[in-house]
Amino acid sequence: MDLVEVLPQLHMFRFRIGQAYLWRDGADLTLVDGGDIASAAAIEDGVRVLGNDPARIRRIVITHGHRDHYGAAQELADRYGAEILAHALDTPVIRGERPVPEPDLLDWERPLYAQGLTCPEAPPTRVDRELTGGEVLPFGGGARVVHAPGHTPGSVALHLPRHGVLFTGDAVASAERVMLGVFNVDRAGAAATLRRLAALAPRTVCFGHGDPLTEDAAAVMETAANGA
Repeated sequence: MDLVEVLPQLHMFRFRIGQAYLWRDGADLTLVDGGDIASAAAIEDGVRVLGNDPARIRRIVITHGHRDHYGAAQELADRYGAEILAHALDTPVIRGERPVPEPDLLDWERPLYAQGLTCPEAPPTRVDRELTGGEVLPFGGGARVVHAPGHTPGSVALHLPRHGVLFTGDAVASAERVMLGVFNVDRAGAAATLRRLAALAPRTVCFGHGDPLTEDAAAVMETAANGA
């Protein structure tokens, strides 16, 4: 795992497939996504390297119901008493009650999707609080939940207006450029989500895959939205 500083209070954990983020409000910690099933120990080590106690993880917000985003969430939550939050539309998938919805793949996405399936299956995971969008969560000066459908029906983004930070989950990706995320179940819906996220004019954008965007973020997001 790579540990990457995005902002003094924000770090990224980069895994073989996917990534998660740690937001620090003093000693209180929030995880955005939980990596795959094998990520718990690496996340704990990363938290300690930063001088924090994993027992201060208060919540784990799952951006959507894909295996690389919530695999270790319940292990960490059970160990440290954290609350797990996810959108109500993806909760049945995360709990193992429904299968993952099949994406509408473009031809060039197929080999990437096959690679993604090499990530180990996530276990059925509890969700303590179901989100619908519009909630304000108690971290980062007030983190607004934005329903961001398209990648999955219950994808969410998190916007921290006080800090100008936006977590997009897989609604947006950063590869050679910032772009619409891949493997969408509803490509038109995903494009509409990208336009709504760009309209937030963030200063820092944290993606589910790819390097965070820390320079000219609002303009880059607008360009990506215009090309979606």
